Amino acid sequence: MKACGRLIFGGFSGTSLPARFARALEEGQRAGAILFGRNIDGPEQVAMLNRQVIEAGGLVAVDQEGGRVARLKEPVLKLPPMRRLGQIDDEALTGQVARALGAQLKALGFSIDFAPVLDVDSNPDNPVIGDRSFGSEPDVVIRHGLAFARGLQAAGVAACGKHFPGHGDTDVDSHLALPVVARPREVFEAVELAPFRAAAATDLAAVMSAHVVYRGDDGDSAPATLDARFATELLRHRLGFSGVLFSDDLEMGALSKSLGLAIEDAAVAAVRAGCDAVLICSDEDAQERAHEALVRETERDASFAARVTEAAGRVDRMAERFGGGVETNAPLEALAAEAARALATAMERTG
Repeated sequence: MKACGRLIFGGFSGTSLPARFARALEEGQRAGAILFGRNIDGPEQVAMLNRQVIEAGGLVAVDQEGGRVARLKEPVLKLPPMRRLGQIDDEALTGQVARALGAQLKALGFSIDFAPVLDVDSNPDNPVIGDRSFGSEPDVVIRHGLAFARGLQAAGVAACGKHFPGHGDTDVDSHLALPVVARPREVFEAVELAPFRAAAATDLAAVMSAHVVYRGDDGDSAPATLDARFATELLRHRLGFSGVLFSDDLEMGALSKSLGLAIEDAAVAAVRAGCDAVLICSDEDAQERAHEALVRETERDASFAARVTEAAGRVDRMAERFGGGVETNAPLEALAAEAARALATAMERTG
């Protein structure tokens, strides 16, 4: 079933498109690629790589948040950690820099930026979120997170809010092990969930799940990525979100080490729970196994086949809205010059 391939975004090694990955795109077994620093040498090279992915039929995504999570270097706009934008507290500036960044990403052929972080930084011992968050108050995160998302999407790049339904109160890095957030329901609703509730009421293109267990009044959940109570009942039914739900990387230790889940089993479980697209960020063998597992489950279970069709439809609608090509010889510096000056002035003014 070709729709299964529309649910898989994968990564690879090297600065050119591997023949194996290109074939998977051409045969409809991948929806697109996610690029990391290992794939990027500079603007000309990444534009050529992105063109290869697009011509093979895929979308191209990147984690370009600012601060310590920035895969692309100058002349792409250098942003401070999002915490700094929250401290400056100028929503117009946040939107301006995001739009300039989006224009550069679009020119290079990127369709999706896995930003903004919508986590509220409520735990000073958090090893993975910290200054990636706009702040420790939900209101700050809502105002600046939504401004950043609007800026990206105004430039034609899909924004993806992360990590649903909130990774800010953890003291464990989900890349390494499985975090637990222990919150009474009313606190969870008021803090973790608030930015995602606000985002779901906008035209935000995508959200990314958290590999986090939530311990509340009714006991422990499964990791949110694999739990239909979060991925479907909460996100879709209660919050009314209509965009694409991406899983976080299925290779992360929270699932593969703490739970001992094979990536192909995690892919099936994530889609069944309500994820529309799964990220497998480096292992091409695992991507292939995940595709095979999704196809097998689709052939076995009619309800799962319907879920796959629904998910692929959401990915296709995102592709129709944000897909595109590479703008040859785009003036990257000029696209961001005004925003860079405004940012420098604001940072100097606020110390």
